[in-house]
Amino acid sequence: MITATKKKHSFDFVHRTILIWPAVILMLIFFIAPILLTFVYSFTNLALTGSAAKDVKIIGFDNYIKMFKNPDVWLSIKATLIFLLGSVIGQQLLGFFIAFMMKNTQVGFRRAVGPCILAGWVMPELVAAMCLYAFFADNGTLNTLLIAVFGIKKIAWLYKHAMLCVVLANIWHGTAFSMLMYQAALDNVPHDMEEAAIIDGANRWQVLRYITLPVVKDTISTSLMLNTLSTLGVYTLIYTMTGGGPNMDTMTLPLYMYRQAFVGYQLGYGTAISMILLVIGIVFSVLYTRFCRDQV
Repeated sequence: MITATKKKHSFDFVHRTILIWPAVILMLIFFIAPILLTFVYSFTNLALTGSAAKDVKIIGFDNYIKMFKNPDVWLSIKATLIFLLGSVIGQQLLGFFIAFMMKNTQVGFRRAVGPCILAGWVMPELVAAMCLYAFFADNGTLNTLLIAVFGIKKIAWLYKHAMLCVVLANIWHGTAFSMLMYQAALDNVPHDMEEAAIIDGANRWQVLRYITLPVVKDTISTSLMLNTLSTLGVYTLIYTMTGGGPNMDTMTLPLYMYRQAFVGYQLGYGTAISMILLVIGIVFSVLYTRFCRDQV
Protein backbone atom coordinates (compact mmCIF):
# COMPACT_ATOMS: atom_id res chain seq x y z
CA MET A 1 0.00 0.00 0.00
CA ILE A 2 2.79 2.43 0.95
CA THR A 3 4.74 1.55 -2.21
CA ALA A 4 1.67 2.17 -4.38
CA THR A 5 1.12 5.56 -2.70
CA LYS A 6 4.74 6.58 -3.29
CA LYS A 7 4.49 5.56 -6.95
CA LYS A 8 1.28 7.59 -7.29
CA HIS A 9 2.91 10.68 -5.74
CA SER A 10 5.95 10.25 -8.01
CA PHE A 11 3.72 10.00 -11.07
CA ASP A 12 1.75 13.08 -10.00
CA PHE A 13 4.96 15.07 -9.48
CA VAL A 14 6.30 14.09 -12.91
CA HIS A 15 2.94 14.89 -14.52
CA ARG A 16 2.78 18.35 -12.88
CA THR A 17 6.35 19.35 -13.70
CA ILE A 18 6.77 17.89 -17.19
CA LEU A 19 6.12 21.24 -18.88
CA ILE A 20 9.05 22.94 -17.14
CA TRP A 21 11.56 20.21 -17.93
CA PRO A 22 12.76 21.82 -21.20
CA ALA A 23 13.45 25.10 -19.36
CA VAL A 24 15.30 23.27 -16.57
CA ILE A 25 17.40 21.31 -19.06
CA LEU A 26 18.30 24.46 -21.00
CA MET A 27 19.24 26.24 -17.76
CA LEU A 28 21.47 23.34 -16.72
CA ILE A 29 23.21 23.28 -20.12
CA PHE A 30 23.63 26.98 -20.79
CA PHE A 31 23.75 28.48 -17.28
CA ILE A 32 24.69 26.07 -14.51
CA ALA A 33 27.21 24.04 -16.52
CA PRO A 34 29.26 27.08 -17.70
CA ILE A 35 29.42 28.41 -14.14
CA LEU A 36 30.65 25.07 -12.82
CA LEU A 37 33.14 24.77 -15.68
CA THR A 38 34.45 28.28 -15.00
CA PHE A 39 34.84 27.41 -11.34
CA VAL A 40 36.85 24.31 -12.25
CA TYR A 41 39.04 26.22 -14.73
CA SER A 42 39.91 28.74 -12.02
CA PHE A 43 41.90 25.97 -10.28
CA THR A 44 43.93 25.11 -13.39
CA ASN A 45 46.82 26.58 -15.36
CA LEU A 46 44.70 26.78 -18.53
CA ALA A 47 46.26 29.09 -21.13
CA LEU A 48 45.78 30.01 -24.77
CA THR A 49 49.40 29.44 -25.75
CA GLY A 50 52.45 27.59 -24.49
CA SER A 51 52.76 24.22 -22.76
CA ALA A 52 49.80 24.93 -20.47
CA ALA A 53 47.52 25.06 -23.51
CA LYS A 54 48.36 21.43 -24.27
CA ASP A 55 48.84 20.10 -20.75
CA VAL A 56 46.17 21.54 -18.45
CA LYS A 57 46.89 20.77 -14.80
CA ILE A 58 45.11 21.35 -11.52
CA ILE A 59 47.19 23.86 -9.53
CA GLY A 60 44.91 24.27 -6.52
CA PHE A 61 44.56 27.75 -5.10
CA ASP A 62 47.61 29.18 -6.87
CA ASN A 63 45.51 31.46 -9.08
CA TYR A 64 43.61 32.81 -6.09
CA ILE A 65 46.79 33.34 -4.05
CA LYS A 66 48.41 35.13 -6.98
CA MET A 67 45.27 37.18 -7.50
CA PHE A 68 44.88 38.45 -3.95
CA LYS A 69 48.59 39.24 -3.68
CA ASN A 70 48.38 41.42 -6.79
CA PRO A 71 47.67 45.10 -5.87
CA ASP A 72 46.18 45.67 -9.34
CA VAL A 73 43.36 43.26 -8.48
CA TRP A 74 42.44 45.29 -5.42
CA LEU A 75 42.46 48.47 -7.51
CA SER A 76 40.11 46.75 -9.96
CA ILE A 77 37.79 45.64 -7.16
CA LYS A 78 37.72 49.21 -5.83
CA ALA A 79 36.99 50.62 -9.29
CA THR A 80 34.27 48.00 -9.82
CA LEU A 81 32.51 48.83 -6.54
CA ILE A 82 32.66 52.58 -7.20
CA PHE A 83 31.31 52.12 -10.71
CA LEU A 84 28.65 49.68 -9.50
CA LEU A 85 27.36 51.79 -6.61
CA GLY A 86 27.43 55.03 -8.57
CA SER A 87 25.65 53.54 -11.57
CA VAL A 88 23.00 51.58 -9.67
CA ILE A 89 22.14 54.40 -7.25
CA GLY A 90 21.99 56.90 -10.09
CA GLN A 91 19.84 54.70 -12.33
CA GLN A 92 17.44 53.79 -9.54
CA LEU A 93 16.95 57.31 -8.21
CA LEU A 94 16.70 58.96 -11.61
CA GLY A 95 14.50 56.19 -13.02
CA PHE A 96 12.11 56.34 -10.08
CA PHE A 97 12.05 60.14 -10.13
CA ILE A 98 11.15 60.27 -13.82
CA ALA A 99 8.49 57.57 -13.44
CA PHE A 100 7.03 59.27 -10.37
CA MET A 101 6.89 62.67 -12.07
CA MET A 102 5.19 61.14 -15.13
CA LYS A 103 2.66 59.18 -13.09
CA ASN A 104 -0.21 61.67 -13.10
CA THR A 105 0.70 63.56 -16.26
CA GLN A 106 -1.28 63.54 -19.47
CA VAL A 107 -0.92 60.66 -21.90
CA GLY A 108 0.40 62.95 -24.63
CA PHE A 109 3.20 64.19 -22.38
CA ARG A 110 4.22 60.64 -21.44
CA ARG A 111 4.27 59.62 -25.09
CA ALA A 112 6.53 62.54 -25.90
CA VAL A 113 8.97 62.16 -22.99
CA GLY A 114 9.13 58.35 -22.95
CA PRO A 115 10.81 57.86 -26.36
CA CYS A 116 13.39 60.55 -25.57
CA ILE A 117 14.49 58.66 -22.47
CA LEU A 118 14.29 55.27 -24.16
CA ALA A 119 16.59 56.43 -26.94
CA GLY A 120 19.65 56.04 -24.72
CA TRP A 121 18.65 52.56 -23.58
CA VAL A 122 17.80 51.04 -26.97
CA MET A 123 21.05 52.38 -28.39
CA PRO A 124 23.77 49.67 -28.64
CA GLU A 125 26.38 50.00 -25.90
CA LEU A 126 29.15 50.77 -28.40
CA VAL A 127 27.14 53.56 -30.02
CA ALA A 128 26.22 54.97 -26.60
CA ALA A 129 29.90 54.89 -25.60
CA MET A 130 30.91 56.80 -28.74
CA CYS A 131 28.19 59.40 -28.08
CA LEU A 132 29.32 59.93 -24.50
CA TYR A 133 32.97 59.96 -25.55
CA ALA A 134 32.14 62.77 -27.98
CA PHE A 135 30.31 64.56 -25.16
CA PHE A 136 33.17 64.36 -22.61
CA ALA A 137 36.13 64.64 -25.01
CA ASP A 138 38.53 67.58 -24.79
CA ASN A 139 36.92 69.20 -27.82
CA GLY A 140 33.54 67.67 -27.12
CA THR A 141 30.08 69.03 -26.46
CA LEU A 142 30.48 69.58 -22.71
CA ASN A 143 33.64 71.68 -22.98
CA THR A 144 32.19 73.63 -25.89
CA LEU A 145 29.12 74.54 -23.83
CA LEU A 146 31.15 75.42 -20.73
CA ILE A 147 33.47 77.67 -22.72
CA ALA A 148 30.63 79.35 -24.60
CA VAL A 149 28.31 79.90 -21.62
CA PHE A 150 30.60 80.30 -18.61
CA GLY A 151 33.98 81.03 -20.18
CA ILE A 152 35.54 78.10 -18.30
CA LYS A 153 38.82 76.72 -19.56
CA LYS A 154 38.87 73.36 -21.28
CA ILE A 155 38.73 70.43 -18.82
CA ALA A 156 40.17 66.98 -19.57
CA TRP A 157 37.12 65.14 -18.26
CA LEU A 158 38.19 61.69 -19.45
CA TYR A 159 41.57 62.09 -17.74
CA LYS A 160 40.90 64.03 -14.54
CA HIS A 161 37.39 62.72 -13.85
CA ALA A 162 37.38 59.42 -15.73
CA MET A 163 35.32 57.43 -13.21
CA LEU A 164 32.70 60.18 -12.99
CA CYS A 165 32.40 60.20 -16.78
CA VAL A 166 31.87 56.44 -17.14
CA VAL A 167 29.40 56.39 -14.23
CA LEU A 168 27.36 59.23 -15.76
CA ALA A 169 27.53 57.50 -19.13
CA ASN A 170 26.20 54.25 -17.68
CA ILE A 171 23.46 56.11 -15.82
CA TRP A 172 22.41 57.82 -19.06
CA HIS A 173 22.45 54.52 -20.91
CA GLY A 174 20.53 52.44 -18.36
CA THR A 175 18.11 54.79 -16.60
CA ALA A 176 15.28 54.04 -19.03
CA PHE A 177 15.15 50.39 -17.92
CA SER A 178 14.56 51.40 -14.29
CA MET A 179 12.05 54.03 -15.40
CA LEU A 180 9.99 51.44 -17.31
CA MET A 181 9.91 49.06 -14.35
CA TYR A 182 8.91 51.77 -11.88
CA GLN A 183 6.39 53.24 -14.29
CA ALA A 184 4.60 49.89 -14.54
CA ALA A 185 4.72 49.43 -10.76
CA LEU A 186 3.48 52.94 -9.96
CA ASP A 187 0.56 52.54 -12.37
CA ASN A 188 -0.59 49.58 -10.25
CA VAL A 189 -0.57 51.47 -6.95
CA PRO A 190 -4.25 51.69 -5.83
CA HIS A 191 -5.37 55.27 -6.35
CA ASP A 192 -8.03 55.03 -3.64
CA MET A 193 -5.35 54.29 -1.02
CA GLU A 194 -3.50 57.48 -1.92
CA GLU A 195 -6.71 59.52 -1.91
CA ALA A 196 -7.69 58.12 1.50
CA ALA A 197 -4.28 59.04 2.92
CA ILE A 198 -4.53 62.59 1.55
CA ILE A 199 -8.01 62.97 3.03
CA ASP A 200 -6.62 61.84 6.40
CA GLY A 201 -4.06 64.65 6.24
CA ALA A 202 -0.99 62.95 4.74
CA ASN A 203 1.27 65.10 2.60
CA ARG A 204 2.90 64.05 -0.68
CA TRP A 205 6.08 62.79 1.04
CA GLN A 206 4.12 60.69 3.58
CA VAL A 207 2.04 59.14 0.80
CA LEU A 208 5.21 58.25 -1.05
CA ARG A 209 6.94 56.84 2.04
CA TYR A 210 4.13 54.89 3.68
CA ILE A 211 2.00 53.82 0.70
CA THR A 212 3.80 54.04 -2.63
CA LEU A 213 7.20 52.64 -1.66
CA PRO A 214 5.85 49.63 0.32
CA VAL A 215 3.58 48.72 -2.60
CA VAL A 216 6.44 48.80 -5.15
CA LYS A 217 9.11 47.28 -2.85
CA ASP A 218 9.24 44.06 -4.87
CA THR A 219 9.87 46.05 -8.04
CA ILE A 220 12.63 47.96 -6.24
CA SER A 221 14.33 44.70 -5.26
CA THR A 222 14.01 43.26 -8.78
CA SER A 223 15.24 46.46 -10.44
CA LEU A 224 18.21 46.67 -8.08
CA MET A 225 19.26 43.10 -8.77
CA LEU A 226 18.88 43.40 -12.55
CA ASN A 227 20.76 46.72 -12.64
CA THR A 228 23.52 45.29 -10.46
CA LEU A 229 24.02 42.23 -12.65
CA SER A 230 23.97 44.25 -15.87
CA THR A 231 26.37 46.86 -14.45
CA LEU A 232 28.84 44.21 -13.29
CA GLY A 233 29.10 43.02 -16.88
CA VAL A 234 29.68 46.44 -18.49
CA TYR A 235 32.77 46.24 -20.67
CA THR A 236 32.33 48.02 -24.01
CA LEU A 237 31.23 51.33 -22.50
CA ILE A 238 34.30 51.70 -20.27
CA TYR A 239 36.78 50.26 -22.76
CA THR A 240 35.61 52.63 -25.50
CA MET A 241 35.64 55.74 -23.33
CA THR A 242 38.78 55.26 -21.22
CA GLY A 243 40.32 51.85 -21.94
CA GLY A 244 40.51 51.31 -18.17
CA GLY A 245 42.71 54.34 -17.57
CA PRO A 246 44.14 56.60 -16.57
CA ASN A 247 46.36 54.71 -14.12
CA MET A 248 43.73 51.94 -13.73
CA ASP A 249 41.19 54.46 -12.38
CA THR A 250 38.44 52.82 -14.46
CA MET A 251 39.97 49.34 -14.77
CA THR A 252 36.96 47.39 -13.54
CA LEU A 253 37.09 43.62 -13.10
CA PRO A 254 35.62 42.78 -16.54
CA LEU A 255 38.37 44.81 -18.24
CA TYR A 256 41.10 43.42 -16.00
CA MET A 257 39.80 39.88 -16.47
CA TYR A 258 39.84 40.31 -20.26
CA ARG A 259 43.38 41.70 -20.14
CA GLN A 260 44.66 38.74 -18.13
CA ALA A 261 42.74 36.02 -19.99
CA PHE A 262 42.89 37.12 -23.62
CA VAL A 263 45.76 39.61 -23.76
CA GLY A 264 47.99 37.80 -21.27
CA TYR A 265 46.64 34.40 -22.48
CA GLN A 266 46.16 33.15 -18.89
CA LEU A 267 42.65 31.74 -19.02
CA GLY A 268 42.87 29.98 -15.66
CA TYR A 269 43.91 33.18 -13.93
CA GLY A 270 41.24 35.14 -15.80
CA THR A 271 38.48 32.75 -14.74
CA ALA A 272 39.64 33.07 -11.12
CA ILE A 273 39.16 36.83 -11.42
CA SER A 274 35.70 36.28 -12.90
CA MET A 275 34.67 34.42 -9.74
CA ILE A 276 35.02 37.70 -7.84
CA LEU A 277 32.31 39.17 -10.07
CA LEU A 278 30.09 36.20 -9.31
CA VAL A 279 30.60 36.63 -5.56
CA ILE A 280 29.92 40.39 -5.73
CA GLY A 281 26.70 39.77 -7.65
CA ILE A 282 25.52 37.16 -5.15
CA VAL A 283 26.34 39.35 -2.13
CA PHE A 284 24.49 42.38 -3.49
CA SER A 285 21.49 40.27 -4.57
CA VAL A 286 21.19 38.82 -1.06
CA LEU A 287 21.51 42.28 0.51
CA TYR A 288 18.83 43.75 -1.76
CA THR A 289 16.45 40.88 -1.07
CA ARG A 290 16.89 41.05 2.70
CA PHE A 291 16.63 44.84 2.76
CA CYS A 292 13.36 44.89 0.85
CA ARG A 293 12.01 42.00 2.93
CA ASP A 294 12.80 43.88 6.15
CA GLN A 295 10.87 46.93 4.91
CA VAL A 296 7.54 45.08 4.95
